[in-house]
Amino acid sequence: MTRSAPLLPIAYSDEVTAAKERGAPLVALESTIITHGMPYPGNLEMARSVERIIREEGAVPATIAVIEGVLHVGLDDAELETLAQTAGAMKLSRADLAFAIAERRTGATTVAATMIAAARAGIRVFATGGIGGVHRKAEESFDISADLDELARTGVIVVCAGAKAILDIPKTLEVLESRGVPVVTYDSPDFPAFWSRESGLPSPLMLNSPAAIAHFQTVREQLGIDGGMLIANPVPEESEIPRREMEIYIQRALDHAERDEITGKAVTPYLLDTIFRLTDGRSLATNIALVENNARLAAEIAVALAI
Repeated sequence: MTRSAPLLPIAYSDEVTAAKERGAPLVALESTIITHGMPYPGNLEMARSVERIIREEGAVPATIAVIEGVLHVGLDDAELETLAQTAGAMKLSRADLAFAIAERRTGATTVAATMIAAARAGIRVFATGGIGGVHRKAEESFDISADLDELARTGVIVVCAGAKAILDIPKTLEVLESRGVPVVTYDSPDFPAFWSRESGLPSPLMLNSPAAIAHFQTVREQLGIDGGMLIANPVPEESEIPRREMEIYIQRALDHAERDEITGKAVTPYLLDTIFRLTDGRSLATNIALVENNARLAAEIAVALAI
């Protein structure tokens, strides 16, 4: 006798359910930026702003999180506010997404976990701030984000402002190339570095319209090419912190992390918090601007894919 597996507990918000029923374009959103990226109430204001921008562009936002063991695809405003005030939420990636569900825990999804959930829900586009990648001195720490392998295996378009500038960007791009992940910079020949519009590296590919990005993805699917696509969207010029200036803050933050023996998943939140203090809050303002910018482009791509 074969025992059937129980259904995965997924809760779709009313807005996402209605969108799926009528075939409306959807944009997935991660939740670690809410629980681990900035304090309350700024995190809630940012989350609401990003969702509003997506709606204004004709798509439907689907913020993803695990709440008491249930995978949520789309949160209503009360759930969003509760998550924004949740202390001790797990930071979930591929390795522990299923653990949180199995153990009925609450956790926020990283890029990798959000891609998994988005694909499971049939959502083709995902907006985030910046992806994880190869950490500096990875040859000693072996610290490489699961985001890179997820991009190679899961067919979701990820719109970001490049790899986080605290990473080793040349090695990150090399790994993405080795994994066969298309890296496309939107409307610029230069690959961006999160807070900065330029990383000092040329972009592997460039496209200058959401329609062109959607068409590229359609052709990939027609060819049967698996895996995701990375769209690097430079932060608006008026909001950027120039690369040379940022590199000073980043190096100071890295020195502090080494001094304090910060390792594993704690590294990125530690560095971002340190950089926030070193820049007197400018890095957070830039972070919010780039997330909103990415949400807008992701919605435009989702709409183009739906045509």
